[in-house]
Amino acid sequence: MQISQAIAADLPAILTIENAGFNPAEAGSPAAYAARLKAFPETFLVAKDDEQVLGFICGPIVDQPLVEDWMYEQAPTNLPTGGHQMILTVAVSPNAQGRGIGSQLLTALAKVARAHHCASLALTCLADRIPFYQKNGYAKVGVSSSEHAGETWYDLVKTLN
Repeated sequence: MQISQAIAADLPAILTIENAGFNPAEAGSPAAYAARLKAFPETFLVAKDDEQVLGFICGPIVDQPLVEDWMYEQAPTNLPTGGHQMILTVAVSPNAQGRGIGSQLLTALAKVARAHHCASLALTCLADRIPFYQKNGYAKVGVSSSEHAGETWYDLVKTLN
């Protein structure tokens, strides 16, 4: 398996994985993913076996320390240096889960964030996913202000040294 920057040809597989992992209210649209790939390509990564996309992770590098709902709609471009790495989505194909791909994607994006001199990585998740992120070095900050899909989301942060 290799992790690399996503390309436009990966979008159909990315959308299939997105729709398998999130309900329709939570899932990003094809237009949103195309905009994200264009706005922050260096922080939009895919895990592949040969040419098959197994999972992906994406998010912008911004001034804000926590994910905010507007980031899902506006696809901000990355700061050139510094800031905080947001994670808008990390998802793995159902037939590739349990192989550590999600953790490898988190590690790969943290490496990119360190190279950009980011102070931290931040994400929101549902309660049942908190243990996975804690196992990967993220600390639960509390309930997020997000109103996305009418669900209760939690802010998690990983500080970079």
